[in-house]
Amino acid sequence: MSLLADVQQADRRLTERIAAGASPRLHQMLSAVEEMAEGSKLWCGAAVVLAWKGGRRGRTAAVAGVASVAVAQLVSNGVGKQLVDRRRPPKECIPHDEVEDRPDSSSFPSGHTAAAVAFSTAVAPTWPLVGALCAIPAAMVAVERVQSGAHYPSDVAAGAVVGLAGAWFVRRVPRLIRHYVL
Repeated sequence: MSLLADVQQADRRLTERIAAGASPRLHQMLSAVEEMAEGSKLWCGAAVVLAWKGGRRGRTAAVAGVASVAVAQLVSNGVGKQLVDRRRPPKECIPHDEVEDRPDSSSFPSGHTAAAVAFSTAVAPTWPLVGALCAIPAAMVAVERVQSGAHYPSDVAAGAVVGLAGAWFVRRVPRLIRHYVL
């Protein structure tokens, strides 16, 4: 068996285990957090609160967070899903009805995870406590994407990498411009 086939088989087994393993209460909580994160509402709301209540530091963190979400969404949904046509996990692997409410787009990478990781990672250098607090719902979104049957774990991992890269890019570009252009 090839390495890719081994990874795909492990991905499927882990998806089945995670989808079947959540208690009804945990499933409900994960779904609620994912619903708030849909369309990046959670991250935009957090940015508004940061900008409104956090002074200069809050505004800086909010701008970095929202810009990082935009970059992560562009890369994950605008590029990644267009280049990699991966089917969602099979419905028979998911033992609950939430599997009926998932997109038809490519499964790879997870745009929800990319946005969640991008926001919390971009906020953290300016305001570490807020970044750490944002990492909690970000992790919940990542787990929910597998638990609901919307993604394989490797899709979520790739989304996390895209989010990290988006945050790095947004935080690094101003320094590069100042250093090389100005």
